[in-house]
Amino acid sequence: MKRLHLHVSVPDLAQSIRFYETLFGAPPCVVKDDYAKWMLDDPRVNFAISQRARPVGLDHVGIQVDSSDELHALAARLKGAGATTFDQEATTCCYAKSDKSWVSDPAGLRWETFHTFVEATQYGEDEEPPAATAAVCCGTEVAPALSGTSKCCGGAA
Repeated sequence: MKRLHLHVSVPDLAQSIRFYETLFGAPPCVVKDDYAKWMLDDPRVNFAISQRARPVGLDHVGIQVDSSDELHALAARLKGAGATTFDQEATTCCYAKSDKSWVSDPAGLRWETFHTFVEATQYGEDEEPPAATAAVCCGTEVAPALSGTSKCCGGAA
């Protein structure tokens, strides 16, 4: 079963944890010095917040899947529709090890499809895009100019 994923960069982690605990009526299932995550069933969402060196606000959205087969099927649909994806295997980010496929929508919003298979002891970081890639997809032009091996706008789970 798929789960919607939202990752928000926040200026004050403790204050944001209190707010989202109240909003969701539940504490986070993961809390680190720079990160917190809720795995909610109503609504079915993997909601994460982090206080890191990223602009405050919505960092990215995504779809979390339960298997590598589901991940490959989603990535194949995106590629079949002509989207340029950036695929990662066994990457460590957000205190988890995952396989991922990143894409940007026509408005430039980053989408992450991913399958997490184990927790990690450190936050980790997704691979950063080359400077030219970031300028193309994070500026006024959108992803079609990217090659299949480029990454759009960085990324974190």
